Amino acid sequence: MDEVRHRDRAGTRQRILDAARRLFTELGYDQVTMRLISAEAGANIALINRYFGSKRELFAEVLAMQGRFPGVLEGPEEELPRRLAEYVAERLQSDLGSPVMTALIRSSSCSEIHEIIRDRVGSAILEPLAARLPGPDAIFRATVATALITGSGTLRQLYGPGVLDSPDHETVVRRLTTVFEACLRA
Repeated sequence: MDEVRHRDRAGTRQRILDAARRLFTELGYDQVTMRLISAEAGANIALINRYFGSKRELFAEVLAMQGRFPGVLEGPEEELPRRLAEYVAERLQSDLGSPVMTALIRSSSCSEIHEIIRDRVGSAILEPLAARLPGPDAIFRATVATALITGSGTLRQLYGPGVLDSPDHETVVRRLTTVFEACLRA
């Protein structure tokens, strides 16, 4: 009996997260209500409050679902600018937008969640990148690189797929590598 209840609890929690992610992506934080999430997930509002505490905490958990910055940071330090450039070029040329980036853009005007957004960008990109950089101004350099990374996501969201009118992928990667080399250099 406990196993069935646990499985239902996990399934309900996941349905709530999935519904919240869809709604935050589509509508943004301000337009999403707990009632809307409840209806979309087919779950009681009381369960949402029990599992997540508040809409703000649910939003934070939705952002955390994305995970950390993908394996771009792993590998030799001297290849980091190229790996970052490849990541950004792929994102700019992809047909698939990032649901998390869409949710962030659509929710960015809400001051209630600015701290969550800062924490998420910091823990997912900025801090792990800064930890890889030598020198006393590593945070500054990582911040500039993070601005390029998140800015490219915003550009992709605003313009859609194929935002770059480039002859080929390698040209984009070479240009971006040069920019990241300048950002990351001590």
